Amino acid sequence: MVRSYAVRRIAYSLAVVWIASTAIFLLIHAAPSDPISYIVGRMSVNGASFSNGAQLVESYKAQFGLAKSLPEQYVAYMGQLVQLNLGYSIPNFPTTVTDLLLRALPWTLGLLITTTIIAFVLGSVLGALMAWRQDSRLSQIVLPLFMLLAAIPYYLLALGLLYVFAYTLHWLPTGGVSNIMSTNASPLDAVLDAAVHSILPGLSVILAATGFWMLSMRSAMIPVLGSDYLLLAEAKGLSERRIFFRYALRNALLPQVTGLAIALGSVLAGQVLVEVVFSYPGLGRLLVNAVSGRDYPVVQGITLILVVTVTLGVLIVDLLYPRIDPRISYEQQ
Repeated sequence: MVRSYAVRRIAYSLAVVWIASTAIFLLIHAAPSDPISYIVGRMSVNGASFSNGAQLVESYKAQFGLAKSLPEQYVAYMGQLVQLNLGYSIPNFPTTVTDLLLRALPWTLGLLITTTIIAFVLGSVLGALMAWRQDSRLSQIVLPLFMLLAAIPYYLLALGLLYVFAYTLHWLPTGGVSNIMSTNASPLDAVLDAAVHSILPGLSVILAATGFWMLSMRSAMIPVLGSDYLLLAEAKGLSERRIFFRYALRNALLPQVTGLAIALGSVLAGQVLVEVVFSYPGLGRLLVNAVSGRDYPVVQGITLILVVTVTLGVLIVDLLYPRIDPRISYEQQ
């Protein structure tokens, strides 16, 4: 039964990825101009002259498969995806889309994983404490503060942090990363340099996301407080700390786990704008450059990564949820 459930969930996830990749393909090809004509036209504006511009455009269209009909392009596109081939970047030919993504993906994943874990743990614990001790001074101070931060978009918070800590106090770099990776610096210096340049982007995501997790955890914790098993634990004489972590927090955390997988998409989308603000060399800056340069294969590749990330997160939660909550079984699914 467990195996059949896992197979069904994997099949559903593959169907979601296929539908999303089809929608991405159709939206990209619904653009009013093709990338080859745009690039050639921009080069002409910048002073380049072509004696056979029309023939050059048609030649490149044929090379990138853009001269084919839409159904033929779709079949070729899906065939490449099955082979995990995302094609070539048009402005950066012959660099492949995979090469560009592999350069930017570690930066984005490092920032995303770190900020998500910190915000999730910190927000969940704070939210549980806010519900556990509603009349405490900590609740009166922290709750309004993080409610305000949760309402501020990532990129606006990033601009505020950039102004205060980079331009006013000069404590942290304004953005980007040093060229230390290409020098003879030690690995430790490279890691420290990357960490320093990641503080402001990471802090902007953490501050905004922590408020969301704190508010959702507080809402999930309040119904748990009157549960019979908490009264039984108190009657048994268990310590308040054990009751809080073992019974109250553990049971209220279940909806948070589901929300974590779904929220990955919004966190990743917000992080894209943060990377643009700080010139961070991740998928966000790569996506903005690809959109402005009509590099449609790169846009398709990055968007597909976002879809696969959220789908994979939801799949993992679906498979692990019966293990997390004993009240849920695969037979009930």
